[in-house]
Amino acid sequence: MATANSISYEIATNLRTDILRQRYLSGERLPSERDLASRFDASRGAVREAMSQLEQSGLIEVKPGGARVKPIETASISVLGPLMALNEIPDTALVDQFLQTFGALSALSAREAINHASDEDMNLLRQMVVSLDNQAKDFETMQPQWRELLKELAGIADNLVVQLISNDLKAHFVEQMVRLGLVPELRKKIVNEVLSSLKQAVANRDGDLAHASVQKYFDEMRGAIHRLVDAQQKLAE
Repeated sequence: MATANSISYEIATNLRTDILRQRYLSGERLPSERDLASRFDASRGAVREAMSQLEQSGLIEVKPGGARVKPIETASISVLGPLMALNEIPDTALVDQFLQTFGALSALSAREAINHASDEDMNLLRQMVVSLDNQAKDFETMQPQWRELLKELAGIADNLVVQLISNDLKAHFVEQMVRLGLVPELRKKIVNEVLSSLKQAVANRDGDLAHASVQKYFDEMRGAIHRLVDAQQKLAE
């Protein structure tokens, strides 16, 4: 038997999809509580709870006269995952924007971490980079270790704002990438260059080189995703 919470979540999910697909445009009024309750065969209380969820995500504004759709640019980052899930082949521009943003934050963390790391931190980073280098031939095997390295760098950098933003980005992006089965193919030459410069950055405590290394990795990832999505789109045509 469906609970009130599950019903309100289902209503919110359906309306969110309608909004993201622009079936309701910015500034438009959503149907009344009564109409929505009839559409979803639910109580008006469940509809109100669904509206509250959508308002918290920044997609709508609820006023005494009803709920109106807000511009997507005013929404919270929680809509990133649903946006990517709208189509079987993700929006290339959206994926690129994620990688560009997350890459910039990760590169910043790398520079700050190297510049402020303790000797114990540096020893751990050296071990992690060597381990990563040993897996350089297998992209899928590398990914968990890359994530652990980036997490460690973020922790050492101790920039709470960057960590919180990065956490949200990863939570809503990585889940969809896994669901879609997207495994980009990075060029081995670039990967080797990244790992070589990253080892040098850690060995010499060079924060700027660490920044450049991580940025180069994400730039290569962006190119690989573009190539992969383009290939999928051609197959779908």
